[in-house]
Amino acid sequence: MNFLRRWQSLIICVVASVFLASVGAVLTNLDDWYFQLKQPSWKPPDAAFGLIWTSIFSLGAAAAWLSWNAATSHKKRMLFLTLYLVNAFLNISWTILYFQLHRPDWSLIECFFLWTSVLSLIVIQWKTSKWASALVVPYLIWVSIATVLNWETVILNGY
Repeated sequence: MNFLRRWQSLIICVVASVFLASVGAVLTNLDDWYFQLKQPSWKPPDAAFGLIWTSIFSLGAAAAWLSWNAATSHKKRMLFLTLYLVNAFLNISWTILYFQLHRPDWSLIECFFLWTSVLSLIVIQWKTSKWASALVVPYLIWVSIATVLNWETVILNGY
């Protein structure tokens, strides 16, 4: 890939990441329902979630860019694009289920699919770009923690 195309792909990855983060932020509705939920004592403060997600989306943009540029074929690039699009869909779906529909029980089920999509990104990117794969590991760790948090919220609130 030439120099200009590499920079264009970086801009696309960053813009896509900012867009996805913005959609997630808009759909995160911290309303009375949310504040009345019983939460586990170890839940991070609400203010920390923005920093966590900003870090994850930044690392994800870098990982997508590295994979895209390391791919040796159009077919491989389309595979990465598909994996990232599926993951974005699942990420937004979780937010809708939890914050818009007020269904932490449904979002807990969805966590399995989200977690699997993140693991797929790590595994499938590994052969093409170990750096890209490694940059997604914090996302997997966070989704694992968030799944336990979601599960405990379901239990504490009798869903």
